[in-house]
Amino acid sequence: TSVNWKDDSGSRKSALSCRCTTRFLPRKFETSTSRQNNINTTFSVSSIDSTTVEEKLFGAAENGDAEDGPVVFICGKCKLPVGDSMSWDGSEDEENQIRLKRVTDNVYVGKEKRLFEVGKRSACLVVDLFCHGCHSVLGMIYASTPKSMDQKRFTFCLNVADIDSYVLGSAKQMLAAGGAAEQPVTLEYRGVVEQQLTEVIYCCCFSLSPLR
Repeated sequence: TSVNWKDDSGSRKSALSCRCTTRFLPRKFETSTSRQNNINTTFSVSSIDSTTVEEKLFGAAENGDAEDGPVVFICGKCKLPVGDSMSWDGSEDEENQIRLKRVTDNVYVGKEKRLFEVGKRSACLVVDLFCHGCHSVLGMIYASTPKSMDQKRFTFCLNVADIDSYVLGSAKQMLAAGGAAEQPVTLEYRGVVEQQLTEVIYCCCFSLSPLR
């Protein structure tokens, strides 16, 4: 817009002024709402990424109008449900794992402990987690860890590569208002139905006839 004024000598001056709007701000000054709208995506039943899951969960918590439901985690092999995002405890990008506070009864804990090294100086004792349906390995429980890794203890660590996920309420397929299309009754279709009925009646009569 143009701004006009007069200086001390009485000469008329003009200059251009601009009005700042949020759409001209640098990208780093975008509002958190805009960022959350950008990550408001729907999971498909496929291999998941721990970082994507964490961004989605935290985004849903900050955005009260989020329409997506909880994320359900399922076995990548037999598709049995093993947990959900209501028990989310965090993710481990280096190990490509997610941490859950609770899991379903479809997960059972192994009996043998084994040595697991996270880096050169971080040796841990872990117990494997198995799926009840297909007995495949889903993750592990840290039985003993260095002090710097205490947050991993008493949680279920699931391998992202061994599980899939989907969002409750994300199904979109619906039947038409009129229901399934009805097949028109033709002479040929009527003949087939009558033949099938005749065969059924004959079989019933034969099975009920007394043995000689």
